[in-house]
This record gives sequence, structure tokens and C-alpha cells, in this order.
Amino acid sequence: MAVAVGATAPDFTLQDQHGRTVRLSDFRGPDGRPVVLVFYPHAFSGTCTGELQELRDRADAFAERGAQLLGCSADSVYAQRAFAESEGIEFPLLADFWPHGGAARAYGVLDEERGRAVRGTFVIDTAGVVRWSVVNPVHEARDTDAYLKALAEL
Repeated sequence: MAVAVGATAPDFTLQDQHGRTVRLSDFRGPDGRPVVLVFYPHAFSGTCTGELQELRDRADAFAERGAQLLGCSADSVYAQRAFAESEGIEFPLLADFWPHGGAARAYGVLDEERGRAVRGTFVIDTAGVVRWSVVNPVHEARDTDAYLKALAEL
């Protein structure tokens, strides 16, 4: 079961595609930023690539709303780096590699049988509260406009 809207977002510490440490809690507080946390199954897969290309192409719309995009999959830092470089993605792609799928598990979006995240997205405010979420099956892309609408309602 995915983390419910209104619940405190589970904190995590993961490395991005450049090996930099990213903590969800660093975006909290009066100087914080809302976060759009996008779990995806695998780098380089068709639907994931399409979704992340759309986020890349609309990154300015998220920045205009003061939001931080964070992509997250159980791929390694090295796979995340290759994927980001291949697709021109500049926002952090987090490696939920070890413990394998730990962040996805905490958010209730880990497919335990296959060891990958399902398509879960969480909009988290600066108090660390989940304000909106959607979970789609692996084969079903999400609607980026819905993320932007949720941010506008914060």
C-alpha cells in the first residue's frame, strides 16, 4: 500500500547519478522546496524513458513553481548516470540500489517479486507531508500535467 496523502513522507538518503548524497529532509523547512518524487521501474526502458524525457522537457515548469524533481529507481548510480547523460536529464536520478529498493519499499511502491519500483509519484510539501500521489501499473505512463496541477494547489 502506497504512502497515503496526508502522511509524513518517509525520509531517505540516496546517491544521485553523480554520486552526490540527496536527503529528502534537506528540502523541508522554511527555506525548503516542494518535491515531486517520481519512482520508475528501470532506466532505459521504453515507458520510463518517455516519462523522464517529458519531465526533462518540462523541467522549467516545475522550477517556476519552486519544486524539486527527483527521479528514483533501483538502478545503480552508474546506470542512472549513463541514462541521464544519454537523455540529457539534469535533475537528480536517485539510485535506490542498496538496500535494494529500500526507498520504494518505504513508499509502498516496490514490486518485491521483480525487485523494481512501480510507477509511483508523490508530491511532498516543505513540511514533509505527502499532498498528492498517483500509482500506475508498470506499463501505464503517468500524466505530467497532474503533477503540475497538484503543485499549484500547495
